[in-house]
Amino acid sequence: MRRPVPRRRAAGAAAVVTVLMTGALAAPPAQARSSVATGHGTSAGKPSRAELFHEAGERHRVPETVLLAVSYLQSRWDDHHGAPSVDAGFGPMHLTDARAALAETHHHSSGHEDPRGDASRPPLVRRETPVDQERLPASLETLGRAAALTGLPASRLRTDPAANIEGGAALLAAHQRAAGLPLSTDPAQWYAAVAAYSGAGETGAARRFADDVFSLINAGESRRTDDGTVVTLPPVPVRPETRQLERLGLKDTVPGAECPRDLGCDWTPAPYQMLSEEPGDFGNHDLSNRPHNQAIDYIVIHDTEATWDTTLELVQDPAYVSWHYSLRSADGHIANHLRAKDVGWHAGNWYVNSKSVGLEHEGFLAEGGQWYTEAMYRTSARLVRHLAKKYDVPLDRAHVIGHDNVPGTVPATVAGMHQDPGPYWDWDHYFDLLGKPFKAQGKATSSLVTIRPDYDSNAEPYYCGATPADLCPVHGSASVTLRSEPRDDAPPVTDVGIRPSPGTWSVYNHAARVSTGQKYVVAERRGDWTALWYLGQKGWFKNDPRHATTLPAEGMVARLRPGLDSAPLYGRAYPEPAAYPADIPVQPLAPLQYTLRPGQFYSVGRTVNGEYYHSKTFELAGHTVVRGALRYHQVQFGHRIMFVRADDVVLTSAAALPRVPK
Repeated sequence: MRRPVPRRRAAGAAAVVTVLMTGALAAPPAQARSSVATGHGTSAGKPSRAELFHEAGERHRVPETVLLAVSYLQSRWDDHHGAPSVDAGFGPMHLTDARAALAETHHHSSGHEDPRGDASRPPLVRRETPVDQERLPASLETLGRAAALTGLPASRLRTDPAANIEGGAALLAAHQRAAGLPLSTDPAQWYAAVAAYSGAGETGAARRFADDVFSLINAGESRRTDDGTVVTLPPVPVRPETRQLERLGLKDTVPGAECPRDLGCDWTPAPYQMLSEEPGDFGNHDLSNRPHNQAIDYIVIHDTEATWDTTLELVQDPAYVSWHYSLRSADGHIANHLRAKDVGWHAGNWYVNSKSVGLEHEGFLAEGGQWYTEAMYRTSARLVRHLAKKYDVPLDRAHVIGHDNVPGTVPATVAGMHQDPGPYWDWDHYFDLLGKPFKAQGKATSSLVTIRPDYDSNAEPYYCGATPADLCPVHGSASVTLRSEPRDDAPPVTDVGIRPSPGTWSVYNHAARVSTGQKYVVAERRGDWTALWYLGQKGWFKNDPRHATTLPAEGMVARLRPGLDSAPLYGRAYPEPAAYPADIPVQPLAPLQYTLRPGQFYSVGRTVNGEYYHSKTFELAGHTVVRGALRYHQVQFGHRIMFVRADDVVLTSAAALPRVPK
């Protein structure tokens, strides 16, 4: 899939761990360091990550607990080796420098996917919307302000964790002074400064971010960061002065959102209106009455690859596309655009759209952006937990899916389907936050496995630009590339729906990848190599038992029914022709390029009867759900989910599968 090449790459992709050495930035004596953030120095004798927080807090008179908690919600205290977040934030304090590495377009403008994904209607015209660098919000340029406050060069603030933490502490102190408050040693007196650090312009968003920071201070946290040392924030009871928020003069949160009250969501509605006198010319979504007429079965995770302001402009364009929620990166703020009962145009597959809720996560630095903020992960997970409970959506990877897991509708659309949120979305951490961590199930010898690489150490050699020479910065990943043979120099497996040749290592190409939480059946084992059934072939990856990339799993698997030579795979679970009323055009059962053959096994995520939502008129009264008797099993056939007719396969419990010998 084609992606725009970035105008320039962010400086300092390699790991740079240095310490501030001279002048006013000299570190205080070691004996003066407190034990609030505990950690040990690095093997090279340089200060540990924990010591850097302590030193920066002392220099700028910011309580260390406040500095640590703010940083945790931005980066979980990681430096990410100088690589930017998906919205151009750098380092442990997520200092933003959008102009240093700005993507050119949002993800709905690249590729050939029709976001609506309904072949019965004319395709939507793609809209090119370059990001306007002249009106970037201040929240996307905090690194420049930190440079001015500290006197440190921008390149150092991007790549040096010590300088980055220094810059974050200076910003917090500046926010405290701007609010007319003293640089107090009492964390409770820093509520306004914390809220301002979020960059939020809305009262509800700023309050939620600040509340999350102080909840973290009260609860405590500890983890090993990417410098190899442990940072610990012991729990400290504190009741912040929440009335300080009034000092910031923020605008009121727009009421009316379908959202848990504590998330402080805005209601920013997507328009629904006629565009011409043609009966079917309306936008930018379809009315429905879910879950009464159709169940909501999926929650689709996207990233926007656009700034927050551009994202809101797009979803409010009546002639464009739509989704249900947008989430801002720096502070996790949520804007609600559609009622869950209505159908958004976001996933590129009408069957999935009609049965899903779409969440767009801010991120416009696809070319090199490596990570997502903890603040956004947390609010996203809280929203998804709420939606899953309300609409009875199972919290697993068969129902909570990425845009990159949505199948093409017909053979012609397969190659153009989108690839977000990409391999850097940390599904393992996300499902921990959802309260459904991936765990070993059943027997240790099970041939059905859940993919679960160690995100931090799983550094796949992706390239981020137009050619393999433009390597992405080294960074952890949730995806594992499958090879055609069990050897290190073997090419990736081939996805016939995308190209006739083997897949590539482009960060945007999921043709040969499996991702955390997905379930597959083991086809063969040879030493440290494991093969999975994938797209009708064996896909191989290194699976050292000392650092296993999979967990044993339970569930049902599908195999070809005896007597058949093959079975087709579909991108939509549509009804049989006889199910359609006379006044509704029959939607073709169009097989994709893939077939299930004898001896192959694939994980089953759900079983459904065919459905088609006929929605081609402006008035809801003309909409009809066509339901059929044809049954399908949803299978994890490749990186994307697909559907196979129930009559073409036999289901088997994973426990009944023969053990695959090593």
